[in-house]
Amino acid sequence: MNDVISLLKNHRSVRQFTTEPVSDETVREIIAAAGWSATSNFVQAYTVIRVRQQSTREAIAELAGGQSWVETSPVFLVFCADLKRSQSACAYEKSEVVSGYTEQFIIATVDVSLAAQNAMVAAESLGLGGVFIGGIRNDPATVSELLKLPEQVYPVFGMCLGHPAGEHEQKPRLPVDVILKEESYQESEAELEHYNEICQTYYQNRASAARDETWTHQIAKMMSKPTRPHMRAFLEEKGFEFK
Repeated sequence: MNDVISLLKNHRSVRQFTTEPVSDETVREIIAAAGWSATSNFVQAYTVIRVRQQSTREAIAELAGGQSWVETSPVFLVFCADLKRSQSACAYEKSEVVSGYTEQFIIATVDVSLAAQNAMVAAESLGLGGVFIGGIRNDPATVSELLKLPEQVYPVFGMCLGHPAGEHEQKPRLPVDVILKEESYQESEAELEHYNEICQTYYQNRASAARDETWTHQIAKMMSKPTRPHMRAFLEEKGFEFK
């Protein structure tokens, strides 16, 4: 195993940080690394907003479900899928924009996700830790207002970064045999049962918020109820149609 693979396999969500600041130069280096992620057709359909203002952070933390680390982390970033820049490129070339296609939405969402993963890995390579904040989609309209996001730009998730405070446990991931299939899609209940045992042991023995739960039970609870049903209407209001 090389150092890159070791770093990737050591990832864990970090929500508690020391008070040590992260320099602007470091943040810029992390975002530069994000910019070298793969991108569909060179569109680079993302914008990253660093939020420093405490009142804005407090508002976003509350909207995200009371996630206090949004307020306290040395760095808080919001990763946005951005097709506005592509529209500006067309306007610059005096070219007519053909917008509203589902594929364009997918391109922007995938692009920003790849860039954010690059950013997280870059941060971790520098000894930092962090956590993604999907909770900003609890109220994306208000987040958009706070950040003055125009049409064709939407907030996909936030990211807290900083120097980790203390040890952070690592949740066990799906085994390779569950993820990797040969030639065609296959599914095995025995593989899920084995993973359930791994996760149940983890939850029973972790240092904080221990509980008796399996992975399938956790996912079933989540998937058996609507998840952010407001998102489609919000996206349409922001100019993301689904043709």
